[in-house]
Amino acid sequence: MENILELNHVNKKFKGFALEDVSFSLKKGFIMGFIGPNGAGKSTTIRCIMDLVHIDSGDIRLFGESFHNNMKALKQRIGFVYDQDVFFDDLTGEKNKRVVAPFYEQWDDDVFYRYIKEFAVPLNKKMKTLSKGTKMKFALAMALSHHAELIIMDEPTSGLDPVFRKELLDVLLDVIQDESKAIFFSTHITTDLEKVADYITFIIDGKVVASEETDELLEAYSLVKGPKSAEPQVKTARPIALKETSLGFEAFMEGSEARLLASKPNLRLERPSLEEIMYYMVKSGKKN
Repeated sequence: MENILELNHVNKKFKGFALEDVSFSLKKGFIMGFIGPNGAGKSTTIRCIMDLVHIDSGDIRLFGESFHNNMKALKQRIGFVYDQDVFFDDLTGEKNKRVVAPFYEQWDDDVFYRYIKEFAVPLNKKMKTLSKGTKMKFALAMALSHHAELIIMDEPTSGLDPVFRKELLDVLLDVIQDESKAIFFSTHITTDLEKVADYITFIIDGKVVASEETDELLEAYSLVKGPKSAEPQVKTARPIALKETSLGFEAFMEGSEARLLASKPNLRLERPSLEEIMYYMVKSGKKN
């Protein structure tokens, strides 16, 4: 199956920060979650993909083509939802739509008004009067209304209430039923991704530390919990990180190492959440 998005050894240096050898790919029909702590390089990577920042070296391919070939035509096929105000604040939603729609050859008013109705977005109010959640719904309706094949979302759920976050995830699952589309979803709210993401790409300090199927990533690590008396035997198994708790300790370990301890009667093995994996990887400073 064809890669809809592909980054190969992408490097970009800034003062005090750099993307280093960033490589990953996303195929049609799948949702990829792009995670990492704030400042890890998520938004910078997206800006590179959209050619808003010029990379120093490496290659980015969209729909099988180098993005240098014809970025203008390629952007027609991308729906972009950004965690910042990108619309005209003093114009209503309807007038913003009228400004933006002509730029898209495949613009579909029927699809736009269907999502606007579904999301209950008022089109007669100025953008600056709308809540963050309503602005995000409007941005999503715009992104979905020109038959985009790749939906790129930069922190779309931050600051949104749990009800709309769930609605949004349902919409994404609905969109991805069309197997010619793909969704690249950057967020630090990892609980959202456990519900919808097929793949996870994890970035820390500008370096990709994992890019794999969500279930494989969750299976790759274990939390080992036990009383303080069992701490020495766990330390010999080289945990990635270990912290003391009120009841004893919690160790974050490679799954294969943890399974060697499974027979110990005083230890309990648990599958970590994405949030716990991110927390411990960042805390331990683990890099490739």
